[in-house]
Amino acid sequence: MQTFELAAALAIGIGAIGPGIGIGIAAGPALAAMGRNPDAAGVIRTNLIVAMAFAEAISIYALVVALIILFVVGNAPAPK
Repeated sequence: MQTFELAAALAIGIGAIGPGIGIGIAAGPALAAMGRNPDAAGVIRTNLIVAMAFAEAISIYALVVALIILFVVGNAPAPK
């Protein structure tokens, strides 16, 4: 395994941990709040979906960085 492959794997691996934890932390209390107050479920659900979309955007950025590392750095000519 070359260094750029390890860098790409770490970029997507570490970049996906944060949003995964964040979504888990946000979804638990949101579902509990919907269970306690079903009348507010619509507002809570909307805010939760927006927050999840922002969290997922971070992992998509990590994926883009990993792909750039693989296909741009990996295909760069070797130094002479």
